[in-house]
Amino acid sequence: MPTLVIHRVGDPAINVELGRYLAANIPGAKYVELPGTDHVPFYDGTVRQQLARFRGQEVKNLGDGFLATFDGPARAVRCAASICESMRPLGIAIRSGLHTGEVEMKRDDVAGIAVHIAARVAAEAEGGETVVSSTVRDLVAGSGLNFQDRGIHELKGLPEALHLYSVLQVR
Repeated sequence: MPTLVIHRVGDPAINVELGRYLAANIPGAKYVELPGTDHVPFYDGTVRQQLARFRGQEVKNLGDGFLATFDGPARAVRCAASICESMRPLGIAIRSGLHTGEVEMKRDDVAGIAVHIAARVAAEAEGGETVVSSTVRDLVAGSGLNFQDRGIHELKGLPEALHLYSVLQVR
């Protein structure tokens, strides 16, 4: 898996030369300098922009990912694909997984089997890929979204196998 070394230009906590050194000494690493001195990571800002654009609600930031809810599955698919496309020029291959179902609201969090299924679906995605459950694919029929069959998968902790689909280019 490729390594990405990011340095925010003007960050007083870390000398820019350290980032450059790391990238130069890690085989296959890509080095990116981002403008600004704020401490909101570029990725987080990009994800939040796309969530707002597609009416998604951030549930929580998991450090290396986000959990979000949407009021419609087609918007969720388009949001995931848009985040992936936004990060591609930086050499960052985002992987996303989507499922839809009933969730339990717990203060500022969500729980339930649908949340667990979504996490398992995401784990099946490759870098740069958005994978959805058959439930999502069925619900977005007629939306103009296209999918490639990824087959039936046994997912950890789930009693039944699930049919998965990869999202093809989104218009």
